[in-house]
Amino acid sequence: MAKRALPDLSRFGRLAEYNRKRHFAVTPEPPGRSVERAADRPREFVVQKHRASQLHYDFRLEHRGVMLSWAVPKGPSLDPAVKRLAMETEPHPLDYNQFEGVIPEGEYGGGTVMIWDRGVWAPVADNKLGDDADVDRQLAKGELKFVLLGKKLAGSWTLVRTGTSTSPPTTSPWPIRARWSRGARWRPSRAWPAPASASSLEPPEPIPRRRRLAPPRRRAVQLLAPARARRDAPPAPDDRSAVRGTSTGHGTTHR
Repeated sequence: MAKRALPDLSRFGRLAEYNRKRHFAVTPEPPGRSVERAADRPREFVVQKHRASQLHYDFRLEHRGVMLSWAVPKGPSLDPAVKRLAMETEPHPLDYNQFEGVIPEGEYGGGTVMIWDRGVWAPVADNKLGDDADVDRQLAKGELKFVLLGKKLAGSWTLVRTGTSTSPPTTSPWPIRARWSRGARWRPSRAWPAPASASSLEPPEPIPRRRRLAPPRRRAVQLLAPARARRDAPPAPDDRSAVRGTSTGHGTTHR
């Protein structure tokens, strides 16, 4: 009996492998479709706690319309001295950032998926925030440097490919290490409940203003969280209305 030909999934581009592994009539996971990110929208990241055949954490970074993905068995560590194994997997669609649920037994990755952390990220190149071209170059080189601003993870991180250049791209190990992280420098006054879903957590407490931040982290706060940066920034010397306090329908702006 002749083997049944596999369907042509080339139209899905980088998400072809993601779609090939899933039966969307059975799994609640979102179908794969590439989406272009608006130029003024920060890149998203998500970490999903995945209790499949073996418990692990799926670490995903948005890049060029998909989520680059790695499986981290023990989850990212906040300690810069600790490396955690991260195995590259197939890119996922952006819609996966919102996915929490149960993948049926027998389906690829069957088990429970929970959003453990989410936020925004940016690449770091030459000690400054980079762009998509920098991400492409660093991925080709095998060393991706970036900053995260999440509810649990915040700071600078590095993914380094340790497999050979001939290794299949979705089976290469990329150990992940924090270069600097908020949790490694001081303990927040309110500890985050690690098992909880990030989708149900309140935003983290503001970063202490008197704490000196590493340069990439400071630029990340300014560029990735503009509302927080504007709120914490002192009024400009020539902005008299800000110093006096401008009357509004809700009171004054002076604090």
